[in-house]
Amino acid sequence: MTTTPATTAPGRPPVVDMATWLAASDELLVREKAHTRESDRLAAARRRLPMVEVDGSTPVVGPDGPVPFRDLFDGRDELMLYKHMWHDGAPHQGQCEGCTVSAWHLRDTVYLHARGVSFAIVTTGPWDEVAPYVDFMGYTQPWFSVRDVAAPIGDDMGSFTCFLRDGDRVFLTYSTTGRGVEAVAGPFGLLDRTPNGRGEAWEDSPDGWPEGHDPCWYWRTDADRRPDVGPTSRPAPQWTRPGATPEQTLGRMGHHH
Repeated sequence: MTTTPATTAPGRPPVVDMATWLAASDELLVREKAHTRESDRLAAARRRLPMVEVDGSTPVVGPDGPVPFRDLFDGRDELMLYKHMWHDGAPHQGQCEGCTVSAWHLRDTVYLHARGVSFAIVTTGPWDEVAPYVDFMGYTQPWFSVRDVAAPIGDDMGSFTCFLRDGDRVFLTYSTTGRGVEAVAGPFGLLDRTPNGRGEAWEDSPDGWPEGHDPCWYWRTDADRRPDVGPTSRPAPQWTRPGATPEQTLGRMGHHH
């Protein structure tokens, strides 16, 4: 084995020859494959969870006014919801930046549709506030207000929930929140494969590695795209929207969940 010290910042891995790197990569691959197989087993267990029947006639409010919840299936047998938090009366830049992460990464659900799964976003915000926000963000997914709608349709904002339809009957099958929603945000998985990782303080990194930021550094940035939660920051994707300019007040700034 040929090993030389890293010549850059402290904490960098040693520099080795290709054969040594391949051996170390193959050793890691064994663990990665085990992780993949366990993930497959978890998915199989999800498919075997019991179901809870819900009232498919429950009204939710969208661009065409109140519609029964079962309409969100759009003729398909399966439905996935993302439940987006809402701060009443807040300007666009003051809406939930954490939920923005999930919603932004699901702007295109063509592959879900190809598999017979509909997708929609629901939020507790009043529709007259939600509609201009959706327009500003350029979202094309169906959005609905579930203000005052009971569980399991209108609860647990900041979560993914799956439903199955059998004719007019509707069943809750699965729900996840917290870090469970990371599955849809591709950059997390990509960053986990880079040398410096996500750059968050909780990560287990080599001694001497660059210090991590606070969790959720990616939620808000200033106009120069630097992480910032100050009075002129916005949820990061909003800077790509036409007319987005620094604001002097966030209204009700997002809360760290």
